[in-house]
Amino acid sequence: MNPSAPTILFAGGGTGGHLFPGIAIAEAVLERRPDARLRFLCSDRPGDATMLDSQRLADAPPVYSPLSAKPFGVRPRALLRFLAGWGPSVRQTRAAIREGRSHGPVALVALGGFVAAPAVQAARVEKCPVVALNLDAVPGKANRWIARYAGAMLTAAAVDDPIAAGWERIGPIVRQAARAPAGRAECRAALGLDPNRPTLLATGASLGAGTLNRFVTAWSEKESALLREQGWQIIHQTGRDEAEIGHARETYRRARLDALVEPFFPQMGLAWGAADWAVSRAGAGSVAEAWCNRVPTLFLPYPHHADQHQRLNALPLERAGGSLIATDHADAEANVADAGLVAGMLLREPSRRDAMRAALGALGPADGAGIAAARVLSRLA
Repeated sequence: MNPSAPTILFAGGGTGGHLFPGIAIAEAVLERRPDARLRFLCSDRPGDATMLDSQRLADAPPVYSPLSAKPFGVRPRALLRFLAGWGPSVRQTRAAIREGRSHGPVALVALGGFVAAPAVQAARVEKCPVVALNLDAVPGKANRWIARYAGAMLTAAAVDDPIAAGWERIGPIVRQAARAPAGRAECRAALGLDPNRPTLLATGASLGAGTLNRFVTAWSEKESALLREQGWQIIHQTGRDEAEIGHARETYRRARLDALVEPFFPQMGLAWGAADWAVSRAGAGSVAEAWCNRVPTLFLPYPHHADQHQRLNALPLERAGGSLIATDHADAEANVADAGLVAGMLLREPSRRDAMRAALGALGPADGAGIAAARVLSRLA
């Protein structure tokens, strides 16, 4: 190891939406500085370790340290958990910064969310450079606070907000494992599917989405005769809830539909690459992956965010003609009656899907990770 190798700390966690952009930037950092030392400061939720262990950086899983950080909440118990986790997380991050400095310069990349905030506080105390990353069309509470202290502020999404006046727009950030490695037939074969049959992808992102799962299975059962007639096969990422996994598999079995149902696809690029079209949540990561892989997508944004930022995430793709947005009514029957009409149009109109795929291609490359890596390396001190 180069004794003067730089150290990059990535602080974020709780969902793949916070961790996977860090993976993408880390990959781009290693292309420029193969000697860089990389460490992820994630949450202590088991899912973070599972997601990081599933990825590869320089042929090995990323090095990570779980922090005891907890989400902020105004209710007494939530507030106490937040306060109890803050101090230890700051101390752990300060120790990581000091350890990194024994090898060379250090920078911290704040990936947003409750893990990033105490890490940024530690960087302030240690006078360590901070690069803040915003992913959603509406900055979250943590990013609004972090923006005050970051030396560079990068956003993957267009943000119409006074707080974003100094943020640099860099475009979608997508890790290698979420990029299609080959054509549709090859990706289908790699997943054990028939390479010559049309394929629908359903995904609620890394943690899954129960209402989206129930919509897709109910709609697929309703349309099962046409799906079988046209030879469709289904890829469904459900999340790790055993009841959701079992319900999806049983519904597809009952409907006599060929479906690959998994809680999580570490190589998500194969799933996107296999798909003729998709039904997806509209988190920043999912929107970026649909853009990157040029997959016509029906987005059902999470319905309970007050700021509706998932809908705003997907809006540029809809305006470009590459996606459609429907309301998640949080009820399978209501969703089949509403979003099911849009899904039926995509099922029945291949020319519409072709036009949407072309529109996504016209949006340009999803190359935000390379720009972010260059900005991070320029901040090392």
